[in-house]
Amino acid sequence: MHPAQLLLPLTGQAATHINFSETLAMKISTARLMKFLVLLFITNIVLAAPQKASIPDRSNLEIVGHSDLLGAGKGGEGLALKEQDGKRYLYLAHESGPQCFSIVDVTNPSKPTVLKQEAVEAAFVRCNSLALNGNILIVARQTELVGQPFGGIKIYDVSNPTTPVLLNYMDLTGAHSRGTHYLTFYEGRYAYLSTGSKDFEPKNPKDDQFLMIVDLKDPKNPVETGRWWYPGTRIGDPAPSPARVKPFDSGFRLHTALIPPSKPDRVYAGWIDGGVVELDISDKAHPKLVTQLSWQSANQGFTHTVLPILERGLLVASQESTKDNCEDWPMRIMILDVSNELNPYTLSYLPQPINKESLCKIGGRFGAHNINQNNMPDVSRVLQNTVVTAQFAGGLRIFSIKDPSTPKEIAYFHQKVANNKGQSIQINDLIIGKDGLIYTNDRFTGGLYILKYTGKIPLD
Repeated sequence: MHPAQLLLPLTGQAATHINFSETLAMKISTARLMKFLVLLFITNIVLAAPQKASIPDRSNLEIVGHSDLLGAGKGGEGLALKEQDGKRYLYLAHESGPQCFSIVDVTNPSKPTVLKQEAVEAAFVRCNSLALNGNILIVARQTELVGQPFGGIKIYDVSNPTTPVLLNYMDLTGAHSRGTHYLTFYEGRYAYLSTGSKDFEPKNPKDDQFLMIVDLKDPKNPVETGRWWYPGTRIGDPAPSPARVKPFDSGFRLHTALIPPSKPDRVYAGWIDGGVVELDISDKAHPKLVTQLSWQSANQGFTHTVLPILERGLLVASQESTKDNCEDWPMRIMILDVSNELNPYTLSYLPQPINKESLCKIGGRFGAHNINQNNMPDVSRVLQNTVVTAQFAGGLRIFSIKDPSTPKEIAYFHQKVANNKGQSIQINDLIIGKDGLIYTNDRFTGGLYILKYTGKIPLD
C-alpha cells in the first residue's frame, strides 16, 4: 500500500478509501481557482469603470497658417488689420524686445510672411500695444523703470502699408512715469492711452498710469484733450487713497479703454484693481465717472478689458492672470448686465476647462486675459453672441453667450509649444477678420497662429 493510502473502518459503514494526494491537489486547485476568479472579478470592475480620456489639444479650431515671426516671438497685446490694393496686412506689437512691432502679409493665410520689423530703442523699452485707424498707426512705448527715456507713443503714416513713416513722437516720460502701456484709437482722431506723464505723481508708484485722451486731428501735432485718474491716487488729491488689494496689489491704474460706436460718449475701462469703470466723455476735456463695479473688498483685482455689447445690455469683463501656476487664481471672465448703467451686476462667469488643474501645473500663466474688442468694424468681425478669449496656457477659447446667464464653450486651441516653459502655449491676444479667420499670438516663442473656426454654432 502506498503510504498516503489508508483504509479506515467506519462504524456501520463499509470501509472508505481516501487518497490524501488527490485531496491535497484538489484543495490547491480550488484555491488557485478562487484566486483567479477574484482577480478576474477585479479586472472586470476596473475595465468597466469610466476611464479618464486624454484631452485633445483643439476642438472646432484648425490651424490655417503659422509664423514664428522670424524667431522674434513675444507677441504682445496689439493686433491690427489693414486691407489695401487686394492685400491684407497684420500689424503685431511685441510684448518686449528686441522687436517693437512686425508687419505681416496675411493675404494668403496659409503662408503669413513677415515684411518688416522695427526694433525697440533700448533693451528696457517694450512696445506692448498698437492701434490703427485708416492710415495712422500708433505704437506704445513703455520703459522698465520710471524716469527712463523713450516712453510715450510714436505716430506713423502707413499709407504705404509696409513702409511706416514716423510723423511724431509724443514724449510721456517723467520722474514718475514709465510711459504708455496700452492704447486704443477711434474715429480716426482720438487715442485713449493708459500712460504716465511728466506732471503726474502718484501717491503709490503702482498707480502710475491714468487715462489720457489725445487729439490726433493733426497726427504730426498730437494734443492732450483730457485726462482722468482714479480718485485718491494722485499726490494732492482730496479723496482718500483706495484700500489696496491683497495679497496681489497690482495698482489702481488703467489698462484698456473701449468706446462703443453705439454710444461714443462713454468709455468702458478695465481699471486693474479699480475694477470696471464707466466714464462720460461727452466733454472730452473733463471726463466724469458714471459708475464703477469692483471686487477689491474681496481682494479680487486686475480687471483688464471691459467689452461693451450695449445692443444686448451687456458687458464682458476680463481679468488678467499675472502669476505662474495659478498662484493668483481665480482670474476669470464675467458677463455683466448693464441694462441700467447705474446698477451693473454680474450675470455669470465663462466656464473653466475640465482640465483646469493640469493647465495650472503645466508651466507659465493660466487664466483670463485679452478678449475680442469689436473695435475695427471695417476689417474685423463684430461679435454680439460670442466671446473669443486669450487665456495663456488655456490657449484660445471661444464661448457662446447667446444665453448670457449660461455661457458655454464651443471651441478651443492649446497645442504645445516646444520652446516654451513646460511646452505650454501662452496665448496673449487675438483679432478676428471679417472672413472669420482668427489671428492670435503667443507671448513667448510660439509666434503667430491663424485659426479657422469649424463649429456649428455661428461665430457672430
